[in-house]
Parts: sequence; structure tokens; C-alpha cells
Amino acid sequence: MKIQWSLILGLVFALITAIFAVINVDPVQVNLLFGVVQVPLILLILGCTLLGGLIVGSYGIYLQYRLQRKLKATKTELQHIIDATGYTYPVSQDALSSTHPSNPDEEKSNHEPTL
Repeated sequence: MKIQWSLILGLVFALITAIFAVINVDPVQVNLLFGVVQVPLILLILGCTLLGGLIVGSYGIYLQYRLQRKLKATKTELQHIIDATGYTYPVSQDALSSTHPSNPDEEKSNHEPTL
């Protein structure tokens, strides 16, 4: 559900930005380090929005990559600890009895339809 709300908010933001850009079509002077350029304001707004989206997306991908590396390292460390200590995951008696009945007659009675 969170992804759907993020998508909806992103689309609303894109719509507002597009409307704002279409309203502002006058040419503006942009001072760069090496000179001055005249560009329509609509291109400047859309270009800055696109650049901002690329920066935020790149940062999100970087964070996800870093988190996956940390998860992999943690799993490796856990496996090393399990190997060193001989630890096994505990299994409750309820889980054992529900998957493997001790009496074969119980298994048949579980699969019979009731009227």
C-alpha cells in the first residue's frame, strides 16, 4: 500500500510541475561558469526536476545496494557462528505434531470430508 501512495504522490507532483512549467514559457537568462545562455523557463524547470529525480533515484539505489551488502555480510557471519557453535534452530512440539502425525489413522481422519 505504501508503494501505491508513493506512486500517486509522485504522479501528483509531476502533474503540478508540468502545469507550473507550461505556465512559465518566457525565455530566461542562465548564468553558467563559462557563459550566459538564454533558455525557455519551461526547459529549465523540467530539466532541474529531471536532474533532481535522477539524484534522488541514484541515492536510493546506492542505499539499497549498501543495505544488501550489509545483509549478505550478516548472513555470512550468522552462518559462521552456527558452524562454530553447532547451533540448530529449535523446533516446537506443536510444529512437529501438525506436520507429522504420530498415528497414521490421524492422517486419514484429517483428509476425510465431514458432513
